[in-house]
Amino acid sequence: MAPLSWRHHTLLQALLTRGPLSERDFHAVFAAVSGKNPATHQQLFNDTLLKINKELAFLQFELRACINQYDGMVYYGVANSIADEESKLGTKYSVPQIAFYKGLLEAIVQEAGNDGSITSIDALNVRLDNQVIIVGGSQDSQSLLPTSIKNFSLSQKEKTLDELIRDRWLSYTSTGKIGLGTRSFLDLRSWFCGNDIPSCVVCNEACIKASSCPNEECNVRIHEYCLRKKFSQRKASRACPGCSTEWPRQDGEANCDDDVNEPGEDEAPSANHSSRKRRKQVKAELVEENNNAGPSTAVPRSRTLRRAKAEAVEAAQEASSAGASQATRTSKRRKK
Repeated sequence: MAPLSWRHHTLLQALLTRGPLSERDFHAVFAAVSGKNPATHQQLFNDTLLKINKELAFLQFELRACINQYDGMVYYGVANSIADEESKLGTKYSVPQIAFYKGLLEAIVQEAGNDGSITSIDALNVRLDNQVIIVGGSQDSQSLLPTSIKNFSLSQKEKTLDELIRDRWLSYTSTGKIGLGTRSFLDLRSWFCGNDIPSCVVCNEACIKASSCPNEECNVRIHEYCLRKKFSQRKASRACPGCSTEWPRQDGEANCDDDVNEPGEDEAPSANHSSRKRRKQVKAELVEENNNAGPSTAVPRSRTLRRAKAEAVEAAQEASSAGASQATRTSKRRKK
């Protein structure tokens, strides 16, 4: 197999130095180094990522994509594909900081409202002792906790929280709460599966931020962006895949059909009405213009009338062409 070229190295370097990149930014880097648009050269794009991953596999790394469940955007990044004790040594975080992150992670994924976020107060109140496994611990296991865990102060939690957000392991949601960051979605895919996090019935990915079926006895969850995709078609059924309960519309989801703004047969625009309306508007503008102008700059009446007539004729022609176009669409619909 041929070695990686400078183009492959450039893509990797961009991800390693800048962190996870949005799909738009990563596509821009790919287009810059290859001269090809990944949207129109999808096969070349896929082959490039496959070649990179074959080389990264020797190091237990993988270039992968994920969806940020808070904004629905796709991100690309390099993630560790194996979780072993050796890989845990390659972190800049201390033992209590890692324990704090684990506590935050559990609090976020177990959030009862399926919002996938917790308040800053709840984040600072996360306990670290639950994240430490004490081998052969007795009833008085609290005394066996490492000093660094017991002495982890509130100010240290605040500092660690800021670092985790800056490094994109965590993030602020649109509501100002604490949620998972892009790097968590990239790296923790196997952790989500191993901890029985409910998955979306549409994409089969873990549901951190998702909508639950309105039927309380049904456990079906669907990501909000998967909901929009699943119910985007005009005649798509809004029944829950698990219990057939009608799924309510989400905030911002269209309530009408795709052609809601297209005039019906009885709503074809009238050329005469548009012409009269445009003519009145032009005359009103000219009258206002003359009233505002001084005696030396007033527009002569003959020029005013000629101008009004010319603009009215032009408006009538535009309205006529619009009416003809609408009539064509109407006749096509009748034929169907």
